[in-house]
Amino acid sequence: MLRITEIFRSIQGESTHAGRPCTFVRLTGCPMRCVWCDSEYTFSGGEHVSIDDVLQQVRDFGCKLVEVTGGEPLAQKEAHTLIRRLCDEGFEVLIETGGYFSTEAVDERAAIILDVKCPASAEATRNHWPNLDRLRAGQDEVKFVIADRGDWDYAVDVIKRCELEKRARAILISPAWNEIELKDLADWVAASGLKVRMQLQLHKYIWGPDVTGV
Repeated sequence: MLRITEIFRSIQGESTHAGRPCTFVRLTGCPMRCVWCDSEYTFSGGEHVSIDDVLQQVRDFGCKLVEVTGGEPLAQKEAHTLIRRLCDEGFEVLIETGGYFSTEAVDERAAIILDVKCPASAEATRNHWPNLDRLRAGQDEVKFVIADRGDWDYAVDVIKRCELEKRARAILISPAWNEIELKDLADWVAASGLKVRMQLQLHKYIWGPDVTGV
């Protein structure tokens, strides 16, 4: 059984997959409390659903791209079974993880989108750094949510020190919603010379920041 907040079909709003039709399996629960978190509704509640039922709902939506997200999906051990079974059925699987839990046991066929927490999140001390060593250049992506200049400088340091331009398929720079001027962040990205990609959360611009299940 898994504790599920919602399962829905929409378009992918972030990462290099932005704009693609996608089914989202959003698991309940997260041990982290990022200051700018936009999914606090996943911290509690949810419904206990069997993995078989989750798979059937995913099949019914008819999308080959599936993202397992949260909350923090890797907080539930049974998530690894779900990921494996999705891969077994030929789905293209993305795992959106906050980087606190180890990614070592994640099925190698799934692509990981790893969120490295920056200082303004108040959770930077809980990054599980060995996850960066496991990034696969042809498959995995790493994301930094930026709320201020301090976050940007921190991200640049991690990118260079951990050689993420070589390790990751893409480095995503995402502005914290309503926390930073987009023009400022765009200027920093443009001037950096780094092989990074600034992204906006498409789903929030389409449906608004407070709508769930889209």
